[in-house]
Amino acid sequence: MKRIHRTARRGATVGLAIASIAVLAACGTSGGGGTATDEAMTELGDTEGTVSLLAWPGYVEDGSNDPEVDWVTPFEEATGCEVTSKVYGTSDEAFNLMKSGDYDVVAASGDASLRLVAAGDVAPVNTDLLENYDGIYDFLKMQPWNSVDGVSYGIPHGYGANLLQYRTDLVTPAPTSWDVVFDASDAYAGKVTAYDSPIYIADAAVYLMAHEPDLGIENPYALDQEQFDAAVELLKAQRANIGEYWSDYLKQAQAFTTGDSVVGTSWQVIQNSLEAEGVPTAVVLPDEGTTGWSDTWMIASEAKSPNCAYAWLDYIASPEANAAATGYFGEAPSSDAACEFRTDCEAYHAGDEEYASQIWYWSTPIAECLDGRTDVECVDYAGWTEAWAEIKG
Repeated sequence: MKRIHRTARRGATVGLAIASIAVLAACGTSGGGGTATDEAMTELGDTEGTVSLLAWPGYVEDGSNDPEVDWVTPFEEATGCEVTSKVYGTSDEAFNLMKSGDYDVVAASGDASLRLVAAGDVAPVNTDLLENYDGIYDFLKMQPWNSVDGVSYGIPHGYGANLLQYRTDLVTPAPTSWDVVFDASDAYAGKVTAYDSPIYIADAAVYLMAHEPDLGIENPYALDQEQFDAAVELLKAQRANIGEYWSDYLKQAQAFTTGDSVVGTSWQVIQNSLEAEGVPTAVVLPDEGTTGWSDTWMIASEAKSPNCAYAWLDYIASPEANAAATGYFGEAPSSDAACEFRTDCEAYHAGDEEYASQIWYWSTPIAECLDGRTDVECVDYAGWTEAWAEIKG
């Protein structure tokens, strides 16, 4: 597996019925046929000898990138399932690749997972067959991005927040609000940075929820036309002060090191790297809350190796393997037990349910409003994608 820089990602909503997500197949990219009605396996059989994984960079490390980083080999030795893997850089790419039928398992973020369910590309998962499922944090289980109508469609992997990062020597006083990148961004014109994805529109919506309550935004992924237009206008105003939109975390770290960027959206793993290098930066979860991600391992509806797929889901949720994978990527693990194999869980607020409750985890915007409204239509992902291109110019 070639080294590919870890790139963009990753959102909390109300529950969705199967009828609600059917419209997802029309979001952003065209969906294949199929519905969210396939049955989960009821018992495991013999493993098939191979399993094909599709994942974010850094999720399936076999020692080829770094001999000291390998949690795939122990899995192969324990199960007899030889792993092949492919990495992807965006959720849209993963969604399209799953249509090939070449992959048994995918690690999906919330802005892709429900699209995969609606397109019939992934199957329900019988969590009773997974020994390590019980130990996973309850606030990650059976959430709108990994379940439908009370049916699980995968197993949580790790989670994290999109944080406000700033140069402590150049941004004063220390910010506690996202206003420093929105309404007050003129003070740092040309040195503000933002995440490069249509899903970043939700970050503007989180800000508006707190500062323009008359808009009535209840969920940053459920925006009617008026609410959506307000978020887009906020981002167009911000555009004048943006120095760079980022998706590559290494380039983001470099920009803060040189001072080309002094304030903007970032990740804890970037802060850890900069702190280790002595760069004067800090991160904060602002008063308004934030967006973030919670990834899910999902099984293809027509997996060629379903037993090896279940074996992988159970293994990657085991404390030691989950600690290794989430620690390498730079996110909180999915269980307290995993923290026994990590020394940095406190930095990632692992298991802190109050902290996690401030994160609006990435979800796919759809026309049927995710906040439960039925008297209006919300802007779907295709609309977000079109608007994002307009915002960036």
